[in-house]
Amino acid sequence: MQGELVFLHGWGMNKAVWQLCIEELKESYEGPIKCLNLPGFGGADVPNGEYTLASAAKLLDEQISDNSTIVAWSLGGLFALYLAQHYPKKISKIVLVASSPCFVETQNWEGINEQVLNDFSEQLQKNTTKTIERFLAIQAMGSEHAKEDIKVLRALLKAQPEANENALSVGLELLKSQDLRTIFSRLSLPIYGIFGRLDALVPRQVPARLPDLNPAFSYEIISKASHAPFISHRQEFLSYLKSIL
Repeated sequence: MQGELVFLHGWGMNKAVWQLCIEELKESYEGPIKCLNLPGFGGADVPNGEYTLASAAKLLDEQISDNSTIVAWSLGGLFALYLAQHYPKKISKIVLVASSPCFVETQNWEGINEQVLNDFSEQLQKNTTKTIERFLAIQAMGSEHAKEDIKVLRALLKAQPEANENALSVGLELLKSQDLRTIFSRLSLPIYGIFGRLDALVPRQVPARLPDLNPAFSYEIISKASHAPFISHRQEFLSYLKSIL
């Protein structure tokens, strides 16, 4: 019996983004498949007390079976890495999708300019819907069918309740503040990655740097994909995922 296959979404989104992939995967994957909303997204509960990576990961841990494979997109990747370190029995394998252990650009690391995330935080206070729309546009930017990708993501997003304001705000803060490169380098479980060469949020230099941190890491880059390869290039994404599973 194969272990549970768990999908985690990215910032501003919800578990419905995986819907199209799941329908196809069910035909070939024999184990149970589960898509989870990150705490506060898609109507999911938020942690009691302060919302942090640790308190939110604890809520996810309660929903995940032992020996699960986690497929984690963007912000979801930070949760997957944190879970693998703090709840090692739960995670047997990680697949990072357009994700990085450190999202912000530093002197020695490629990533998002911090000011971009600051701008998003400011806009979030004024107009949540507009901010998420802008984020959708950035995620699809560079893709050969960006308009269609945005349309699909927008439709899937509406399939679940709107995100909690605090979860959105903290989610941006996590993207800005978390640097899990040390955790990533110390994990001994199999870690894979699938990226888009045209991604504006996780630059294509990032996957090439990750094996230096953890030699067990292997990855694939889809040449014409952006930040949502499972939407824009679903067949290539699923083909790679099936080869790992």
